[in-house]
Amino acid sequence: MNTQPHRHPLRRTALAVTLLAGTSLGGFALGHGAWADDTAPVNPPGAQLQPHTLPDFTGLVTQVKPAVVSITNKLVATPAALEQDQQGDMPQQLPFPFNQMIPNGGQQQERAVEARGSGFIINANGTIVTNNHVVKGARTLTVTLDDGTVLPAKVIGTDPRTDIAVLKVDAPHPLPFIQLGNSRDVKPGEWVVAMGNPFGLSSSVTAGIVSAVSRDIGAGPYDQFIQVDAPINQGNSGGPLFTQDGKVIGMNTAILSPTGGSVGIGFAIPSDMIRTVTAQLQKSGKVVRGYVGVEAQQITPTTALAMHLKANDGALLAGVQSDSPAAEAGLQPGDVIQSVNGTKIANPRELALNVANIQPGDEAHLNVLHDGQTKDVTVKVGTLPNEQTASNDNQGNDHHGQIGLALAPLSPDMRNQLDVPDGTKGAVVQAVQPGSPAEAAGLQPGDVIVGVGTHAVTSPADAARAMRTAMNGSDHALALRVIRNGQPVFVGVTLGNPADQG
Repeated sequence: MNTQPHRHPLRRTALAVTLLAGTSLGGFALGHGAWADDTAPVNPPGAQLQPHTLPDFTGLVTQVKPAVVSITNKLVATPAALEQDQQGDMPQQLPFPFNQMIPNGGQQQERAVEARGSGFIINANGTIVTNNHVVKGARTLTVTLDDGTVLPAKVIGTDPRTDIAVLKVDAPHPLPFIQLGNSRDVKPGEWVVAMGNPFGLSSSVTAGIVSAVSRDIGAGPYDQFIQVDAPINQGNSGGPLFTQDGKVIGMNTAILSPTGGSVGIGFAIPSDMIRTVTAQLQKSGKVVRGYVGVEAQQITPTTALAMHLKANDGALLAGVQSDSPAAEAGLQPGDVIQSVNGTKIANPRELALNVANIQPGDEAHLNVLHDGQTKDVTVKVGTLPNEQTASNDNQGNDHHGQIGLALAPLSPDMRNQLDVPDGTKGAVVQAVQPGSPAEAAGLQPGDVIVGVGTHAVTSPADAARAMRTAMNGSDHALALRVIRNGQPVFVGVTLGNPADQG
């Protein structure tokens, strides 16, 4: 499905999979390292607490290190493209990929550069997992093994939505490899070890703890990152993240930093997701996901108040794509999907993950809240397209003073300027009054109001009437369905004192 309200350059499914009991290297099970005994009972009251010794990771590192590789991506990029890859195409205080780019010369014209990242071998036949952003745009790829051997690599398949890629090298002998562990068992507070090649420094090892699990960083609809405080930097992309017992439970992918270096906030793709995606990439070179054709958003307290909903209880549909499975099933903007095949849905991310996990052609049974009434809807799931598609004349001016909006007709010229889908009817926000509820809600000139609550509007006058009607019976809040930058979204407006807005 297309649930992409705010996408970032990191591209965003975790499925139930067959679990692998142990971690092996070159076909031999990895044993446990020599860890300190930290299982002593709690001391009784009044007794002196005994100090705990930190774990020793030398045994683990010795065993897994031969399966961690360095990846060099030789490509041609303009200076602008180089800067974009270095910074992840977003401010550095936000999460961004951290493959290290090293220019080889040239200033103004296209020039050869190298993108260096990390990876790890998952099969003795030379199958390697890394990040998509490490291999993106490659003219040639080479893999450097732990013993210094350099081998050419070919891409088996990539999945930009989860930033996962699978490579293959041909070696004259079986290679040491690592099996993926079970990331669903990972808990905040446990020790982890990261390995990779930060800034070209091969076979670097850092340690820390898991800070959080199932973290959504706005990278894509399938975010389930493991957050760690182990120092990871540019060049660590694609490197493995291990637990103390030698299990690979993640792949280091992004950091949050104001400087571009580690400040102790890193993110790893969970191993359960890696296992599922890589299996599909090895089989067919692509990933197939379920799709119903809706765009959903979080139910904020203000939107919940305006639409008589419960905050964070379901996924609010901001748009339904024409000719999609959702449209054929009768789903409409303003509907709230509360469960999929019996699984409770709390937010758009859970909706995206659950629908993506359904095999195209199968049916999805949805529990939907429509105009205050609960109903069951059956949707025949389609295949998620490779590219996102957009979902779905009067004269004069109207000004709605209580909210602080000046509205204008949506003319054909204005429709083209604002990237609004053909056939869209509504009212253009011409101006927003400073200090008004509209400004506090984030409305801005150029927004196109196409609905008030679940009621569609076709003109400025129609929009003003619908807003007046909604305010007469509302709980001091209003939900406007807006198209902004070609994407639909509900905006909750709190009436009265803007400081009261949630």
